Amino acid sequence: MRALRIGLVGDRDDMVVAHRAIPRALALAGEAAAQPLDVEWIATDTVDDVARLAAFDGLWCVPASPYRDMDGALRAIRHAREAQRPFLGTCGGFQHAVVEYARNVLGWADADHAETAPDAARAVVVPLSCALVEVRDAVHPVAGSRCARAYGVARIEEGYHCRYGLGAAFRAALEGGPLRIAALDDAGDVRALELDGHPFFVATLFQPERAALDGRCPPLVRAFVDAVAAQSRIERAA
Repeated sequence: MRALRIGLVGDRDDMVVAHRAIPRALALAGEAAAQPLDVEWIATDTVDDVARLAAFDGLWCVPASPYRDMDGALRAIRHAREAQRPFLGTCGGFQHAVVEYARNVLGWADADHAETAPDAARAVVVPLSCALVEVRDAVHPVAGSRCARAYGVARIEEGYHCRYGLGAAFRAALEGGPLRIAALDDAGDVRALELDGHPFFVATLFQPERAALDGRCPPLVRAFVDAVAAQSRIERAA
């Protein structure tokens, strides 16, 4: 069986909890799926064009922003979205998926992230009213979503290391899709998004990978690996 190539888009730092957790999460998901994986880190400042990404079966935009090259991260996310490449974005990956979609799908050329552009006229990612730094909190997957199918329960708890989330103007623009809300917290704030009509495009503000540090296979990471495998089979059969 061919090993599937998973690209981790982000600037690796083993001091970051999520960066230690993600390879373990993928290893556990690969074992559960009986699917060998070849995992490679892709520094954001090496994504000069999509040729850098062509060999990967799936892409995961990882936490720990600001990235060394925001444009490189956005280029990778856009490639995953447009090329039908299974994509998972967690924490910073969620935030930059929002910026990419706002700029390239909604046509908001001035859409930006308040972390790197605090004076932006149109910040679609803004400071959270209450920072979620090294905390666990309730998450409610939306019925019928990929998140709901992955977890199989109406309420979960996940860990965060996050100070920024979805801006109100961007949330209002989601009405009617195809980018849809996939999970909420107890207060009704958006904690995950997913894209209709795509093999797998899911972004979470929380960090599901952290379960792997306790030896548990994260359900959403398993769903991502399954989607990568399924899309690879489709492409090989075409």
